[in-house]
Amino acid sequence: MRVLVSGAGGQLGRELVHAFTAAGHEVVAADRRRLDVGDRQAVLQALDGVSPEVVVNAAAWTAVDACEDDPDRAWRVNALGVRHLAEGARLVGARVCHISTDYVFDGTKTEPYVEWDAPNPHSVYGRSKLGGEAELDPEATLVRTSWLCGRSGPNLVKTVLRLAGEHDELAFVDDQRGSPTAACDLAGSVVRLVADRLPGTFHVTNHGSASWFDVARTVMSSAGLDPARVRPVATADLVPPRPAARPANSVLDNAALRLMGLPLLPPWEESFDRLVRICSTNVKRPLGTSLSLRLPHGR
Repeated sequence: MRVLVSGAGGQLGRELVHAFTAAGHEVVAADRRRLDVGDRQAVLQALDGVSPEVVVNAAAWTAVDACEDDPDRAWRVNALGVRHLAEGARLVGARVCHISTDYVFDGTKTEPYVEWDAPNPHSVYGRSKLGGEAELDPEATLVRTSWLCGRSGPNLVKTVLRLAGEHDELAFVDDQRGSPTAACDLAGSVVRLVADRLPGTFHVTNHGSASWFDVARTVMSSAGLDPARVRPVATADLVPPRPAARPANSVLDNAALRLMGLPLLPPWEESFDRLVRICSTNVKRPLGTSLSLRLPHGR
């Protein structure tokens, strides 16, 4: 297939380009500089020129707190951009696979969220991503994921490793739970869903759940560092308070994959251990200070 990947410069976009190429597909990688999804004319011209069979949209503005300060930009990229891609795909007869987020849920459910639970986002980021979901045609593939970390771009794994070389003590919130996901694992699953032309909504995350505190300790252990250097902190105690509300529980149940008998991703600890080995080559010795970490971005 000829596949156009928008947002190809991000940590997931890069993995998608690699995964589709490795599977033998022809890939057109469109990063933000090559394709502004918020520009309708640019999107229509790009799809008309490329004539892809599939459009995989990994373009998003995921700076959760910044979205609160600039909602127009959030809606332009995360919602209007999907409208433009869906329109262009219809004109050239292409299928769409769109990547969304756990932040479409409010986090009040005590159990993991399945694909059929009603979204109720409490942040501009979450609302704009839900707006993007609403722009999809029924035959499109919608993939929701969460707590994404990859080999490229900024993410929690790299942040923990960097800060571990700068501070004796790190603090991470322990009252938010989600589904940590390795970008390379997610990309492989997206390739299978696209190749099988499966419509509908799929939650795709690594198996298991954790708090940010759990993830940070696991990263430290995988890097051969002392996990006791990480202490828990409540979201309400963060200084300064974060502008955007985070769901307390955003664990995603990969119910659609499981019920259809499709491959599930491995436990997050296994995938993050491999990721740490890739990212941990430049860990420095601590400088004898402590730090309360800012919350990560969305997805």
